[in-house]
Amino acid sequence: MVTGAGGGLGRAHALELAREGAKVVVNDLGTHVDGSGVSRNAADAVVEEIRAAGGEAVANYDDVSDWDGAKRLVDTALSAFGELHAVVNNAGILRDRMLVNMSMDEWQSVLQVHLTGTFAVSRHAAAYWRERAKSGAAVDARIINTSSASGLYGNVGQANYGAAKAAIASLTIIAGLELARYGVTVNAIAPYALTRMTSKASRARIEAETAASDFDKYDPANVSPLVAWLAGAASSDVTGRVFNVSGGAISVAEGWSAGPETDKGSRWTARELDHAVPALLSRAAPNADIFGIRPVTEDVAQSACPA
Repeated sequence: MVTGAGGGLGRAHALELAREGAKVVVNDLGTHVDGSGVSRNAADAVVEEIRAAGGEAVANYDDVSDWDGAKRLVDTALSAFGELHAVVNNAGILRDRMLVNMSMDEWQSVLQVHLTGTFAVSRHAAAYWRERAKSGAAVDARIINTSSASGLYGNVGQANYGAAKAAIASLTIIAGLELARYGVTVNAIAPYALTRMTSKASRARIEAETAASDFDKYDPANVSPLVAWLAGAASSDVTGRVFNVSGGAISVAEGWSAGPETDKGSRWTARELDHAVPALLSRAAPNADIFGIRPVTEDVAQSACPA
């Protein structure tokens, strides 16, 4: 079951899963990038594409951010195919704006689709798998969420989108811990590809870069084999992980961890922290950039040089 599968990454995931033999529920509300409008054409076109290639697929047009709509989506899979093995949460919209100009609607609408949509679909699917596990049935199921470099590392102009994607990464870790007992793994990808959601500035740079290369590393289809692998049997012992993926490159996103520490053994005063906090920061690794790469500090560079 793939949400937002009418175009871009979702379409690529649905096609790849079908090529691997999966029966696919193609969910898409048919909205524009900003979430406006509704159409069944996108989902129907992908279903026909899968069927024309000899695969099996059905369309679903529900809004994943609607509680009852998310339930109907799960029910569509069960009604059409009698079982549900994997959920790919991909649906999303963009309403980029600088924080000082962002409206409440721009904030809430993006979180509603990305974060609430991921929660609602996962919640209904998890409830189904839990009941099967409690009844004694063998469950070997998957949830694959979609985070983003914007959420993991930060990007200007995307406070709403980045906050949603960061929350999805945390949701992935927590859900992975909670659902393991039922035979369900939960992982996430942070993809980078050229889709209609790619910013104009990035699009221009990407198109110029790919024009001079035989390999289009920003093709959304490059991301989908990892999704298919995470949906398959070989990934049964992998859960709670987030993967960066673009072109032929895959890396494991390493999340928050406790860095340098100082412990006075008693309560600090604010004045004492004038020295203590800067001293901690001087020993801490800098934040990664939008590509997940930590800047090389002078201290690190010197330690890397041979004596």
